Amino acid sequence: MIFTYVWGFDLHEDWDYVDKICKIIEDKDGEVYFVELEADLEKRIERNKTPHRLEHKPTKRNVTRSEQDLLQTLEQHRLNSFEGEIKRGNYIRINNSNLSACEVAEIIKNRFAL
Repeated sequence: MIFTYVWGFDLHEDWDYVDKICKIIEDKDGEVYFVELEADLEKRIERNKTPHRLEHKPTKRNVTRSEQDLLQTLEQHRLNSFEGEIKRGNYIRINNSNLSACEVAEIIKNRFAL
């Protein structure tokens, strides 16, 4: 299962939520892999307008509102971890500003030997 989450690293409740989800999976002998994606703001704004995203994410269809939400979230919260902040073995951080989804998937597959 792939689970995505916009994590406010400055929010204690977000850390608690992620810990809770991990515990549910690990209590059933599941493995958790963390993939932190980051991209330049310009690229994120551009991606929010692609036909694929608009088709599959109804909340993005109001492009003006979606862009405002993105900018507001970036102003109010820290959306990327500090170096060494995530202390799990199954962790990778990828700047996907100039990578396709297939390239990112290949990096993840190779890193975790999946």
